Amino acid sequence: MTHLKRALAIAAVTGAGAVALMAAAPGASATASRVAYNGACGSGYTVVNSTEVGDKGTAYLTYSSATGKNCLVAIRNVAGEPVPMTIYLSRSDTEIHDIYASGNYRSYAGPIYVSARGTCVDWWGWIDGVRFEKAETNCG
Repeated sequence: MTHLKRALAIAAVTGAGAVALMAAAPGASATASRVAYNGACGSGYTVVNSTEVGDKGTAYLTYSSATGKNCLVAIRNVAGEPVPMTIYLSRSDTEIHDIYASGNYRSYAGPIYVSARGTCVDWWGWIDGVRFEKAETNCG
């Protein structure tokens, strides 16, 4: 499945799940739903994968076919007082994990980039103690 088709399938499933959740809990607040990608990676980058980070936020993996680079950003559901956030991004074929952003952030961590044309990527991190981890994804 191409990256675009996979992203569209994820968006469709996520959207249907959000609608079902809102229908089941009409009193649910807007902050309980997934935060939208903020475009932090720049023009030419398209969301190819994402993962919710508990109730804290969402991590977005993007890709630019023009540059062959992946970009990672983690966005909090609700901006506010700074909280500890860390994100890592690396090619799956390396043991070097020195591409990261770490600190106390009000709204998002990143963007960070890795050249990964023709290979898989690993991406992981946490928002305020809630961890996410994806290994060997978005190959190609």
